[in-house]
Amino acid sequence: MTHILGHHHVSMMTKSGDANTTFYQNILGLRRAKVSVNQNNPEMYHLFFGDKTASPGIDLTFFENQKLGQTHRGTNAVTRIGLILDKEDSLTYWQDRFDEFGITHSGRSTYTQRPAILFEDFEGLRLALIVEEGQQADFWEYWEESSVPYEHQIRGMAAVEWTVENLQASKQVLVDLFTYQQVYQTENTTLFQAQEGKMNGEILLVEQDGPKEKPGKGSVHHIAIRVEDKQALDYWQERISNFGFKVVAHHDRFYFESLYFREANGIMIELATDDPGFTVDRAVEDLGKELDLPPFLNDQRQAIMEKLNPLKGIKE
Repeated sequence: MTHILGHHHVSMMTKSGDANTTFYQNILGLRRAKVSVNQNNPEMYHLFFGDKTASPGIDLTFFENQKLGQTHRGTNAVTRIGLILDKEDSLTYWQDRFDEFGITHSGRSTYTQRPAILFEDFEGLRLALIVEEGQQADFWEYWEESSVPYEHQIRGMAAVEWTVENLQASKQVLVDLFTYQQVYQTENTTLFQAQEGKMNGEILLVEQDGPKEKPGKGSVHHIAIRVEDKQALDYWQERISNFGFKVVAHHDRFYFESLYFREANGIMIELATDDPGFTVDRAVEDLGKELDLPPFLNDQRQAIMEKLNPLKGIKE
């Protein structure tokens, strides 16, 4: 099977791994299910938040860089991440929870023509909780230790918003290259789905002129979309190249395999496989409690740990 299966993960930049954990685990109720490093720069933490096992489709990941400055918002960037709720009653729960923790939010609103709450994390990353009953990521697993009750837990990623100068150019990539389907169109926005009827794979294009975003803390580094296996990656590498884009060849990230390219407006897209996943080197009950490194970095473990800042909840 070679078609696009939906969202895999979205990777962002954070200035503080500890503050990041406070927001995404303690407030949003997601599990910090993997603590690793940026494989291209092992002096930088890579934190993974999601369900019980950080399954594909719900994974929010962050690179920590304590030298980051402010993000200067603009175009040609990923500008909001939607998160799935199963019940509209959950919006009341989340309004009260955000008020309790002092999180600024929109109150009940609409986003992608559904009931929603818009909000930001502590670094200005824009997010949305979006309701549609019966929707969740394919592999979503309930995390029993979450501070959020089962019925109100986040069940996956919904629409990921791209703000771009040339909507038609990005639309061509989604529709003609990846065979996404258009759901609706307004004056300056268009919503697409990777799989018909599934929120977990939606991309909302917003057309906007003006200066390009200057990334910093709270900015999005890349969006990753799901493919089944290495055979599918091989297929997409050839197809993307034939479409005229420069592909960064396969990376074996140990937890998944992937490739990267930049689409027409400069958004970085990663294609990533479902397997083997984050339990390949750690039991489910122990996920997120120690620094995990892929085998090709294990011989550097001591040197890497000496350069990383201490992170709360991680065994030395």
